[in-house]
Formats: sequence, structure tokens, C-alpha cells
Amino acid sequence: MSLTLLKAVCRSMERIAPLRLAEKWDNVGLLLESPIQKPTDRHRVLLTIDLTTAVFAESVSKSASVIVAYHPTIFKGLKSLTLNDPLQTTLLRCAAEGISVFSPHTALDSVWGGVNDWLAEGVICEKGDGEVSALVGEKIGPAGESEGAEGRLVTLKVPIPMDVLERRIKSLLNLSQLQVGYPATTESRSASVRSIAICAGSGGSMLLGTEADVYFTGEMSHHEVLAAVAAGKHVVLCGHTNTERGYLPILASKLRSELEGEEIQAQGLGNVEVLVSEADCHPLQFV
Repeated sequence: MSLTLLKAVCRSMERIAPLRLAEKWDNVGLLLESPIQKPTDRHRVLLTIDLTTAVFAESVSKSASVIVAYHPTIFKGLKSLTLNDPLQTTLLRCAAEGISVFSPHTALDSVWGGVNDWLAEGVICEKGDGEVSALVGEKIGPAGESEGAEGRLVTLKVPIPMDVLERRIKSLLNLSQLQVGYPATTESRSASVRSIAICAGSGGSMLLGTEADVYFTGEMSHHEVLAAVAAGKHVVLCGHTNTERGYLPILASKLRSELEGEEIQAQGLGNVEVLVSEADCHPLQFV
């Protein structure tokens, strides 16, 4: 029955975030298919940003047979799979426990209604206070429709002070601190801004050179920050996974809806629980 659930999850995730929207360099989709099927009367899917040892332990304790890990657990080609590597150990243990792993990564960033849209909507106070558009070219589907785009650009109808934007981002991401770079021409944190370029995760390569008052992302390199500030941009860095983790409850809701569809229920799966990991967290802390 776990293989039936796995196929259902893969098809559902494809409807939520088509894998064709992922970047060419990315490694998305079904990354680990366990050959072991454990008999169970519970069908559970666990959502996480990263598949860590703590998340693996949680998946075992909660009897999950599928993990949807936003970040790919396998990114580059592997020449071996051994217990000497902690990440490979986790994958081997997943396979042994009958747990399969799927990763959507940049497909979920690009799709309309995905991670980047969640970030964009979070910096707009109320609907109608600003517009959200593609930062880079839109991605067109097989039928000629726009399915998503790389990054987002928020254009507010009325400029707001930079410190107001900072408070909105802290509230959205449930953070007490941000790293902010201010251009030399800015006299204070209350300088007005109107346009915000957004990229979940690591956004330096995408954001640099784009026209916006603010670059909002998880992380950028030291020299990328210097270049952006020198170009007169404000830079807001929140920590890589902090710009992604808050979307998991939304993804859980979408996946539940898909799995509750008639097509899925016709396969005899019954009730499928979609859980958001409690062990998943940003790997760095302020001390």
C-alpha cells in the first residue's frame, strides 16, 4: 500500500508544482524509492525543508512512509552510498525503514501560488496595496499558459518606510532579527521604499542587477551584498531556510486537498495524514 501512496503523492505534487518548472541545475522529483513495504493501517506523509537525522527519527516515530523534503537529499551524482557519510546514512536508513523521499525545490519556488508568492504577499499589508509580478521571465506551460516564474517583484502603490518593511518580514517569518544592508545614500532606516525583489533561499545570482529598492532573500555572499549596497539597494537577509519553512503549512493544505480527491480515494488509500515536521529547523541560531 505504501507504493500506492507514493505514486499518489508524486502525482499530487506534480499537479501542485510541475517538475518542468524547476531550474535546469536542480535535482527534483522522486529521489529515493524504498523497496520495503511495511504493513500499516496509517498512511502518513511528512513535510520538511531538510531531511536531517532529527527529521528522519521523527518520520520513523510517526510512521510516515513518504517524506516530501523541499531541498533535494541527493543533489550531485553519488559514487557510493556508505555509512561514513551522515547524509547518506539517513538515506540508507530511510530505505531500510520503508520511507521514500520526494523533492520539489525550485519547482515549488517558481509555480504561481508557491514559495515566492507567499513571500511576496507577506510584504503587502492588505490585498490591493501592491502588485506582484515575475522578477525574471515567466514559464509557459504546454498549453501556452503561464505556470510560474523565477523570483517575484512587489511594487507597492504607496512607498513605505524601510523599518515598516522590516517589521512585516519579521512578522511573516516569525523572526526577531534580520540582517539588513543599507546603501550609503540612505540617511536612516525610515527611508521610503516601494519595490521589493524577492527570491526564496539563496538569491544573490538572481537578484543582482534587477531594478528594485530592496533585495529580500535568505542569503547572499559577502561580495554580492557589497555590490548590491554599492548599487543603492537595501538588502534583507533572513537565513536560507527561514524564507521557505513558513510555506510548509500551505503546502500541507494543498497536498491534503489533492490526496482527498476522488481519483486518489478510488485507489483505496482511505484517510491520508499530511504532517509538517516539528523537528525541522534552521541550522544556525543567534547566541
